[in-house]
Amino acid sequence: MKAVRFHEYGAPDVLRYEDVEQPVPGAGQVRIRVAATSFNPVDGNIRGGFMQGPIPVQLPHTPGIDVAGTIDAVGEGIDGIAVGDDVIGFLPMDGNGAAAQYVLAPADVLTPAPKSVPLADAAALPLVGLTAYQALFDHAKITAGQRVLINGAGGAVGGYAVQLAKNAGAHVIATAGPRSSEAVTSAGADEVIDHTTTSVTVAVTEPVDLALNLAPVAPDELASLVTLVRPGGVVVNTTVWMPAPSDEERDVRGIDLFVRSDADQLAQLVALIDRGELRVDVAERVPLAELPALHARAAEGAVHGKVIVVPSAD
Repeated sequence: MKAVRFHEYGAPDVLRYEDVEQPVPGAGQVRIRVAATSFNPVDGNIRGGFMQGPIPVQLPHTPGIDVAGTIDAVGEGIDGIAVGDDVIGFLPMDGNGAAAQYVLAPADVLTPAPKSVPLADAAALPLVGLTAYQALFDHAKITAGQRVLINGAGGAVGGYAVQLAKNAGAHVIATAGPRSSEAVTSAGADEVIDHTTTSVTVAVTEPVDLALNLAPVAPDELASLVTLVRPGGVVVNTTVWMPAPSDEERDVRGIDLFVRSDADQLAQLVALIDRGELRVDVAERVPLAELPALHARAAEGAVHGKVIVVPSAD
């Protein structure tokens, strides 16, 4: 089969599109014929060798944490999932990923794919959808009527976070640049702040219950978010190289989010999609052979929105 792998850490040019032996599922595993994976910024950090502590991978390594595809073979001890089933999942980050024609996956990380979107497009959901879900519901315990600030709402996680917060009955204030403000508005944001022209601390004049930071902002900008949160509120931060700010005197908690795979939560997101309550946005569809070039564009800051990566059918 064809796969993209890197045999050493480094710049995007370490990625190779090459022939690899097709894997065989072991106990508890299935093999998936990949319809698509997606690009996530963490893929570039893993390839560059910056995540060897928290995410140790064995070289050569195939990237691609998200997967959408069709079960092709099953190992021993598999129940409730069969050859021919369309599935999606968030794969173990330290194992080989789905930038290949076939990938092995633990059966327990998979959930049936949504039926209302193309199977390949569903690869845009798992990691970013789960990040938004866990930030809002696991950590912030969002409830109807709350005021929610989503800083950096123009990215892939932000699109889901705005939709989920709005569906939960929150008043959503989002920061976004001119390129993504229309998408953030259509996702349901009640207020959109152009972060390129206006300081969020000036624009937000009433306290919020939750500040969710999705943007790689400067440390002082991240710290300033805590001043916008009411006593007893929470700051959830996804930029894990900077700790979430807190204010003990006002009982404002700071929480750092490390997203985890959760098939049950993913199934809830799929149900929302199939009910028309959650939109999957795909900015680009890139052939697998062009993944090295995609990594290079991402390193230059030239990738915007969610990109899925599609293997050839042969």
